[in-house]
Amino acid sequence: MRVGTFVLAAQFPGQGQGEALHRAVRSAEVAEEAGLDTVWLAEHHFVPYGVCPSAVTLAALLLGRTRRIRVGTAVSVLPSAHPVTLGEQAALLHLTSGGRFSLGVGRGGPWIDLEVFGGGLRAYESEFPESLDLLLRWLREPRVSAHGPRFSFREVEVVPRAGELLDGSAGPEVIVACTSPKSVRLAAERGLPMLLGMHSSDAEKAEMVGLWRSHALAVGRSPDEVAEVAHVSAGVAQIADTAAEAMETLLKAMPGWLKQGLDAHVTVDGRRRVMRDPVAYTELLCALHPVGPPALAADRLAATAERTGITRFALLTEGSGDLATTEANVRSLGTEVLPLLA
Repeated sequence: MRVGTFVLAAQFPGQGQGEALHRAVRSAEVAEEAGLDTVWLAEHHFVPYGVCPSAVTLAALLLGRTRRIRVGTAVSVLPSAHPVTLGEQAALLHLTSGGRFSLGVGRGGPWIDLEVFGGGLRAYESEFPESLDLLLRWLREPRVSAHGPRFSFREVEVVPRAGELLDGSAGPEVIVACTSPKSVRLAAERGLPMLLGMHSSDAEKAEMVGLWRSHALAVGRSPDEVAEVAHVSAGVAQIADTAAEAMETLLKAMPGWLKQGLDAHVTVDGRRRVMRDPVAYTELLCALHPVGPPALAADRLAATAERTGITRFALLTEGSGDLATTEANVRSLGTEVLPLLA
């Protein structure tokens, strides 16, 4: 079982953006101290839902401040970035960290980001596969050219090459955020692990894992290769003496953050948005994930692993919105929950 934190750098009502970022950095540092496996970093633009606009930049800082823990993006939004630029950054972090970097990528949403960064709606609706394939080629080949609808350039040298670690290991792990059967099949065709969202139940995640496996085999991936792929389940964790205490902590803070953060999203084309009720959504997350005393938290993680086959977790630990509470939560996850899973 590989348990890590999922860091959004969430800006709660009444907080400054610097405060949110400081809490994000400290929670990552404490995660290493507590023995957790990975720090997963989210990326958002123009909204207080998360005030980290560049997951790879924050990853670079954290890789420099840590020595053991893996750091990954969850996710870098491909429609708002050039795949070659992102590939160069990923290779640099992979090589300089000794292979401790994971690159999670996703399609994002139909947000105004597409207008600001010039990708346009097509980058979100239809051009994600082209971007992903160009990124993968950049991380795996010595020379790359492009001749697609969105990206076209003559052959150039890949510098630095992601596969040139001194120990001879391959380039950084690439993970795809999947929220639909279409994205599941896209990841399966390329043999890439999935990051599955915190809003999905174990049954929904098991169905997506099953679809990934069957499609990967159908397109010619070997059973051994399919068996080795390790997907990641996102969730929420709040450890306390009782389940009621843990839920109360989250219900006091998360609905205000969710309403403020999600309401701030603006669509690029004016399409109607349907937003979740913040209180009901918080209650759902508490019911799905390790929220409660250590034994309950360990049982829920073990149950998810048994039902889905997923043994890697990215758990949001900053749901209280408070720095001291977040640090204590991360330490409890590492020192009280992990031993029960072992």
